Amino acid sequence: MRTLIVDDRSTIVSMMQRILTRLDPDGIHNGTTDPAEAVQLVTAESYDAAFLDIEMPEMSGIELARKLQMLRPLINIIFITGYQEYMPNAFDLYASAYIMKPVTEKAVRSALLHLRNRPSVQTGQRIRVQCFGTFEVFADGIPVKFARAKSKELFAYLIDRRGAVCTNDMIIGNLWPDEGATQSRKSMARTAIAEMCSAFQQVGAEDVILRDKGGVCVNLNKVDCDFFHYLEGDPYAMHQFIGEYMTQYDFAAVTRANLQRKFFDE
Repeated sequence: MRTLIVDDRSTIVSMMQRILTRLDPDGIHNGTTDPAEAVQLVTAESYDAAFLDIEMPEMSGIELARKLQMLRPLINIIFITGYQEYMPNAFDLYASAYIMKPVTEKAVRSALLHLRNRPSVQTGQRIRVQCFGTFEVFADGIPVKFARAKSKELFAYLIDRRGAVCTNDMIIGNLWPDEGATQSRKSMARTAIAEMCSAFQQVGAEDVILRDKGGVCVNLNKVDCDFFHYLEGDPYAMHQFIGEYMTQYDFAAVTRANLQRKFFDE
């Protein structure tokens, strides 16, 4: 795991590095007392988690967290502070944890066990797919840019199909359910496929999509997906699901209902 500690007191930074090294001896645990340097570090490389002091003279931890999340949307933010009144702001940023000072190894261990986003070292895949909540796609922690919303929605549909080959007619029936497979819609489906493939080519991950004469599908071996991990019974993914799945897409209603039924029955 790659972690970053930011606190204006060097003694806190050193202490956190010692704790994290004990808990994760194979990880990389960098620290700094300068929020501006932290921004530079996260700009240059992806980090799994950032432990941020909230009260710092040059830039507050809240402001720094916003900057880091803009750079790396999947970075887990863990706030460290001696003041409980900052907790509402921390929750607004969807922080993974809030640790009160004095920091203990037990509190750090608990925070690492409840990260919102799965650490990259656990999968080794460059493409990470988030299905729980809204659907999002990341390449090395950076959002993949799709030319249009429909090409992103198409990839979401392929993820929902879990590697099954999808024909143009199937794509049209799910992405444009109120219209038939007209020549115009078939042309739009082909365009969506081309744009989706182009989005992954631009990040050097063209092998994520498999195509043949029968249709198109996602290469399950090339993506790290919370939905797939959940179906495999992965404890981390089970913890992440709270009843929401691809909330912006109507075609996902059936899978969403099945997941919710299982979730509320347990």
